[in-house]
Amino acid sequence: MIPLVHVAIGVGVAVIAFKLFRLFIEGGQFRKPTRCDGKVILITGANTGIGKETAKELLKRGGKVYLACRSLEKANQAREDLIQETGSKDIFVRKLDLSSMESIRSFAKSFLQEEPRLDILINNAGVMACPKELTKDGFEQQIGVNHLGHFLLTNLLMDRLKSSAPSRIVNLSSLAHYYGSINKQDLNSERSYNQVMAYCQSKLANVLFTRELARRLEGTGVTAYAVHPGSVDTDLLRHMGSLFFLLEHKLIKPIVRLTFKSVKSGAQTSLYTALDEGLVNVSGKYYADCCEKKPSAAALDDETARWLWNTSEKLTGLSGKSS
Repeated sequence: MIPLVHVAIGVGVAVIAFKLFRLFIEGGQFRKPTRCDGKVILITGANTGIGKETAKELLKRGGKVYLACRSLEKANQAREDLIQETGSKDIFVRKLDLSSMESIRSFAKSFLQEEPRLDILINNAGVMACPKELTKDGFEQQIGVNHLGHFLLTNLLMDRLKSSAPSRIVNLSSLAHYYGSINKQDLNSERSYNQVMAYCQSKLANVLFTRELARRLEGTGVTAYAVHPGSVDTDLLRHMGSLFFLLEHKLIKPIVRLTFKSVKSGAQTSLYTALDEGLVNVSGKYYADCCEKKPSAAALDDETARWLWNTSEKLTGLSGKSS
C-alpha cells in the first residue's frame, strides 16, 4: 500500500499544479484601483458575457455606464442584475442593433442629444462563425456587425469623443485575426462563404480599424486600442452547430471550462485599455492579457487599413474626406 503521507503529497502537488494551470489560463489581470468617477462610458452588447462584466467593474469604479444592446428585455434584466451587484444606479439601457445602419444612426442621434460627453467607447458586441446571413443593409453578418456597425457608430460619435478628450475607444478583436485576410475582391463574401474565415476577416478588420483610427486621431487626445479578451466561457460559439452542442454537453462542458477563461478574466484587458493611466499617450496597438502584443503582419498593413476605411465609408454612407 502507498503510505498516506505519499498520497497527501501527491494530492497537494496536484492541487498546486491545477491552481497554477488555472492562473495561466485566466491570464493577466488589471489590479490597479484606477477610478473613473464622472466618466461617461458606452458599451455595446453589454447585456451578457464580457460586456456585462466590464460594465460591472466600471460601475464599481464610479463610471456612468450606458448599455447599448439589441434586446431591451435582456439589457434591462442585465441592468437590474448590475444594480444589485454594484449598488450603483448610474446605468442606462438604450436600443442599438448593429446589424442596422438605421438603428445605429438613430441611436447615435439620440445619445448625442442626451449626453454632453463620452469618455470611453467600448465596441464589445459581436457575432462569431454564424451561418450565412445578411444584415438589414445587405452586408454579410460578421463583417456587418463586427466591423461596419462599429465603424459607423464610432464615426458618428467621434466629435463627442474629441470634445471629451482625453477619451478612449476600445475595439474587441480576437486572436483569430492572425488567421484572417481582407478579401478586397469579395469583402462581403458574396462569391463564397466560410463562416470561420469570415469571422477571422472581421476580427482582422477590427485591428486594422484601430490602427487607422489612431493615425487619423493623432493629436486629438482620443486614443484607440484593439483587444483580444482570450478564450472565454460565453455563448459566442452558439452558431457553430454540432460543435457548440458538443461543448455544451453536461459531461463535456465541465472539462471544457477548465481550458477557458472566466468572464471576469475575459474583461480584464478591456478594463486595462479603458482605464490604465500608462496608456494615455499610446494608441493603435493590440493587447491581450493586459499587455501589448504583436499583431499579425496583415494587421500592420497601412495600405490595407486605408483601403478598408475608405471602403467602409462608402458602404456605411458616411460623408467626409478620406485621408
